[in-house]
Amino acid sequence: MTNLSATIEIIRPEAIEFGSGAINAVARFARAKDIRRPLVIADAFNAARVDLLGLPREVTVFGEVKPEPDVPNLEKALAVAHAAQPDLVLGFGGGSAMDLAKLVAVLCTGDQTLADVVGPDKVAGRSVALVQVPTTSGTGSEGGIRALVTDPVTRSKLAVQSRFMLADLAVVDPDLTMSVPPQVTAATGVDALAHCVEAFTSRKAHPAIDLYAIEGIRLVGRHLARAVKDGSDREARAGLALASLYGGFCLGPVNTTAGHAVAYPLGTRHNIPHGLACAVIFPHTLAFNMPAVQDKTGAVLQALGASAMTDPAAAFEIAYRFCTDLGIEMRLSALGVAADDLGIMAAEAHAIRRLLDNNPRDLSAEAILKMYRAAF
Repeated sequence: MTNLSATIEIIRPEAIEFGSGAINAVARFARAKDIRRPLVIADAFNAARVDLLGLPREVTVFGEVKPEPDVPNLEKALAVAHAAQPDLVLGFGGGSAMDLAKLVAVLCTGDQTLADVVGPDKVAGRSVALVQVPTTSGTGSEGGIRALVTDPVTRSKLAVQSRFMLADLAVVDPDLTMSVPPQVTAATGVDALAHCVEAFTSRKAHPAIDLYAIEGIRLVGRHLARAVKDGSDREARAGLALASLYGGFCLGPVNTTAGHAVAYPLGTRHNIPHGLACAVIFPHTLAFNMPAVQDKTGAVLQALGASAMTDPAAAFEIAYRFCTDLGIEMRLSALGVAADDLGIMAAEAHAIRRLLDNNPRDLSAEAILKMYRAAF
């Protein structure tokens, strides 16, 4: 499944500060760039602790990022940006805040609209600085070039991909994640795991990216349960932060596959948080794909602490138990999904060709519906 002769570009932010206390890099960057009008894009919780960023001048804060941001949420953030005329946009929070920050940074100047940039490589440029500061360990958005928002009319994810959305500085300070509750830690951790696993087993998989992917999987296997049990475990928090960053590196050149495609309708139709949706689907797509990527799936299971095997049913049980042992609710019925909605979701997921075409095994709408029913 890997192609040594394929050409691939490893995409990373211009600068990365990682580790306890790395948050201080934000103030250094702002002083070095003589930032005068910073705009922070955050959720309500992080908007209340903007002082941690140490920005040297008066800050404009958009603190209304939704858990699953949609087009109206982006438009509201852009209205604040147009009024503030920032010279720095800073994403402060989880993947939702960082994705909106990317889009605000490239759309707050110039004439392009969201409709103009949906898809790959349509952004004309960026004239403001962009800094990303994650406060969860899951999306790896601080290290990537993609941003997604939901279209409330079609209930589909609109994906924008551009090198202009790559951060000038990514500040990954694991100490910022220590307040994340156990359930969110678990779900976002499995999202990071899914990024790495899907990139590792993708049709586009490449050895240069496999290195990040398999190490990210090992880091999640080693540290996620510890962080869920004890949120103040600094070593575990750092391990997850690094796994999330590595997952972000995987998304640029390789991207995700069926796991994310099948998970997306859970968020767009039922407002299930993205990490939780990925966790519910993870065992199902891992087992489904195993016949096409047997050796790599065995390596994934070993990285999670299990024995290598060739049996998809056993692989499913190991992955399912990994999630349930973290306290994750794995039943769609318990998450508010109605049985009569499964067919619609299967059709929507099957239409996400930008991800399903990367999957190592062809996945029909009927097979997706079977997964939903098994997860119900």
